[in-house]
Amino acid sequence: MESIFHEKQEGSLCAQHCLNALLQGEYFTAVDLASFAQQLDEAERERMAEGGTTTAEYQHFLQQPSSNMDDSGFFSIQVISRALEVWCLRLVPVTSQEYLETSEHPTQEQAFICNFREHWLSIRKLGYQWFNLNSLLIGPELISDTYLSLFLAQLQQEGYSIYSVRGTLPECEADGILRISPAVQLERPKLISEVNKQREKDEGRSSDASTGEQSSQEDDPELAEALRISRQENELDDKSLQEALRLSMQGYLENSPHQGQDLMPESSVVSSSVPPSHPTQQTTSHPTKEPDPVDLDELRQRRQAFFERQQTNPASPDKGPPAEPGQDRPHPVENDVSPVDSLPDEDSSREEPAVSEMTEDEMLQAALKMSMEATQQDTNQTQDTNSTS
Repeated sequence: MESIFHEKQEGSLCAQHCLNALLQGEYFTAVDLASFAQQLDEAERERMAEGGTTTAEYQHFLQQPSSNMDDSGFFSIQVISRALEVWCLRLVPVTSQEYLETSEHPTQEQAFICNFREHWLSIRKLGYQWFNLNSLLIGPELISDTYLSLFLAQLQQEGYSIYSVRGTLPECEADGILRISPAVQLERPKLISEVNKQREKDEGRSSDASTGEQSSQEDDPELAEALRISRQENELDDKSLQEALRLSMQGYLENSPHQGQDLMPESSVVSSSVPPSHPTQQTTSHPTKEPDPVDLDELRQRRQAFFERQQTNPASPDKGPPAEPGQDRPHPVENDVSPVDSLPDEDSSREEPAVSEMTEDEMLQAALKMSMEATQQDTNQTQDTNSTS
């Protein structure tokens, strides 16, 4: 089937498509057929002028448009016949006496040309098979020998004018190929108009699907409002999630041990031993020395030594008389005493809380604070030494 030459309809050039399909090649153009039409018009004008150029018939003929062609591209049977004369071919109407006397059966012919309502089509035998080469079809249509007579009879009933092509048609490639390998057609070709309608329908569906949401929103204001509210809620949810993540990250950074000394005791941030002339040492970027693990036995010994100094110091208020040399002093754990808020060598002008008001936990916390302050003092002294050097 691919070897068969077939032209699809373009404009109203069905006469051109019909001749080229019959001859199986691009032998004629619209310009060629228009030239034949002009030659026929000139020959008719000369015949009409033989009766006189001043007659009413001649003047009326000049005013009439050409009967052999029009602006749409239609060409008359005379133009078709003139074009076939180039190939020594002629047309014989199937209703003529010549055809009835010479044709035994349509299958004995080699080709037909049909015309109905200014549309031309050709039917030709290629190999041993018949094909409908109508340019309105997307491809050649295979016609069996049994169906050929019925097909021509149907065309006659519909009003077609049918002509048998007599003479020797030019050789073509499709004729030789189909003699060796006959064509097989499982589905009849569709009309070009049907294919175009289906394509437009499919394109319309795709365009409707793409614009369906927009048109539905325009037609239904409530739906559009619901979609708008839904989008706003989604935006609020996204903002809430972002704010929650931000707060969570901020909390993590604030609680992170790398954020400075926020979680350290106050005494480890600003040491009382730092001179006022070096305020930058309070926020130095040098890594601080981590405090050593607290030894509880050492804390108890320091606390007891502090209590002994308080009891033996006569200038300290709210203290009892010094203990006798042989008198046993109460153990600090068994008495509800309180540690001080600074190191033992601090200024004695700071007022110390009463020993009887401190609990065990408060004493441990005070001891831990004392240890950390001592560590901070060592760190500050190291930094001062480094800065001096």
